[in-house]
Amino acid sequence: QVQLVESGGGLVQAGGSLRLSCAASGGTFSSYVMAWFRRAPGKEREFVAAISRSGRTTYYADSVKGRLTISRDNAKNTMYLQMNSLKPEDTAAYYCAAGTYYPPPQTWGSYDYWGQGTQVTVSS
Repeated sequence: QVQLVESGGGLVQAGGSLRLSCAASGGTFSSYVMAWFRRAPGKEREFVAAISRSGRTTYYADSVKGRLTISRDNAKNTMYLQMNSLKPEDTAAYYCAAGTYYPPPQTWGSYDYWGQGTQVTVSS
């Protein structure tokens, strides 16, 4: 059983930056494909980014390409999401997920473990 805990969310002005972390425990972190999803108020949960087990290959939603960067440190059992040039439309609860399918699916239900989420609010 894998436990995932997100942190790093907060309130930031448009154009600002945040770095989210997802700490994993209870499993072999390097054996999982990892991903970030987000859910904005009144909207469905959507795929943001994913990363391969080694960290060498990354995947992004078109809406975040060039602004958000996913990475992982397998020695620290932690995944990150560096968020730059934030926009009000990035406001959402951000969730990390762990799974075994590769290439990484973009559907939430395809992952095996999920965190509780961290809130990101971008003011205009």
